Order: sequence, then C-alpha cells, then structure tokens
Amino acid sequence: MDKANEFLKQAEFLPVGETGLMVSFGHIIDPDILHCASALVSQLEKHPFPGLGEFEASYTGVTMFFDPLVLAKEPLPGQNMPEMSHAYQVVTAKVKELLAKITFGSQNDARHVRVPVCYGGEYGPDLGEVAEYHNMTTDEVVKIHTGGKYLVYMIGFAPGFPYVGGMDPRIATPRRKTPRLKIPKGSVGIAGAQTGAYPLETPGGWQLIGRTPLELFRPNDTEHPSVLQAGDNIEFYAVTEKEFADIAAKEKGGHHNEN
Repeated sequence: MDKANEFLKQAEFLPVGETGLMVSFGHIIDPDILHCASALVSQLEKHPFPGLGEFEASYTGVTMFFDPLVLAKEPLPGQNMPEMSHAYQVVTAKVKELLAKITFGSQNDARHVRVPVCYGGEYGPDLGEVAEYHNMTTDEVVKIHTGGKYLVYMIGFAPGFPYVGGMDPRIATPRRKTPRLKIPKGSVGIAGAQTGAYPLETPGGWQLIGRTPLELFRPNDTEHPSVLQAGDNIEFYAVTEKEFADIAAKEKGGHHNEN
C-alpha cells in the first residue's frame, strides 16, 4: 500500500462554501486513492468530532460539512482561546489528526459482493446491440462482463447507485442516443467504460444488458440503506430466469447475496 500512503501524504484541503471541507487525494481515478478516501470515511465514522455533519466519499476524496457555530467553540491545537479560533481551521486540524492515524491493511479486507444477473431478453434489451457493436456474440459479451473484477468507487446519481470501475474495455459501449424515460429497477447496464446497476426505476441512457434481482437500495435500513458501498469488490454472475425469480422472492424476505 505504498502508493496509497503517498496519496495520503499529498492530501489537499479545499473549502466548500462556508460550512464545508473537501479533502482531495489526487485528480485521477485510482484504486489507491479510493483506499485513502474510504480510510478517512472510516475514521470520521469512528471518531466524529463536535459540529461534524454529513460526509461522503467521491472518486478522489471526501467532502464533509460542519456547523461553524459549534466549531467556533473548539480551540485550535496549542491554542487556549476558543473564541479566537476559526471553524474551517479547526476542521482542517482535526481531519489532519485523523489522517495521521490511518494505517492501511490488506486490500483483502474489502467486502466481496456477488451480484446475480439475468442477461438478455426482456431483462437486457440492449445486449444484442452491444454484441453487434463489438462484432461479438451475446454469449461472449456475457462471458466478458461476468469475468471482470469490479470496484465500487462511490454511490451517487440515485440512492444506492454504484459507480463501478474495472470493466473490460472490450465491451465498452457508448450510451444510447435517446435515453429511456424509465429504466426498470435492478437493470444492469453499460455506459462508455462504466458498468453498474440501477437500484430504482429512473430515466437513463445506459445500454441495458441484464437485470439483478437484488434490492440494492433498502430505505427501511436506516444504517446501511445502500447494499453496495464505496470500496466494495463486486462480481457479476449469470442466472436463469427461474433463479432470478427465486432470488427475488428471497429478497422480499430481507435476505441479500453477499460473501
């Protein structure tokens, strides 16, 4: 994890308005930058400081928001006059303290989630077009898609929607020229060099190659409403329509597929 440690040392601190701080570990999409962002999120979860509000990881860092009135009462390190401190300076100092505590373990510590997908047919209406675009058979596209090792970089766009890296460039396919007004929940698609799954029914322009029966967004789970999290390793595997129906039935009972 030497590369991750280098990114950690190069952290930049940038204000986001008057009540936010963004910590950036770089300007490229890189697994080691993700490890830095995930490690900082973990520190913030374990050691929240007074005035800390929401925080979220992105491809290259972490953005957090804070209450300046609460932090105005916090002294800066080595300062005995809280009323003279500045909220942004206090937050920056506290985050630097948390960064100094970060140690990287094995990448094998990351969660591994297997995502079942029923490919083609009514579940993946664009699978044939994707195959034709690459002069492949649909079976070849499925084999390549299920053969990838994917990493969730962030959750966004819609609740529980994973931004996933690691797709084989051999099946990278441009978005549809005309987006659909409704993408069925669970649809697995390709857009450029990205792949991912829609946790909710939304508009979208991705090429739909299949559908997962997993409930990727669970609003009643207040602690972890998103099944997938930044830093997760995921693997897509093919299932039949019957297996899809069986897994969907189990999902209604509150079970999900994770190793």
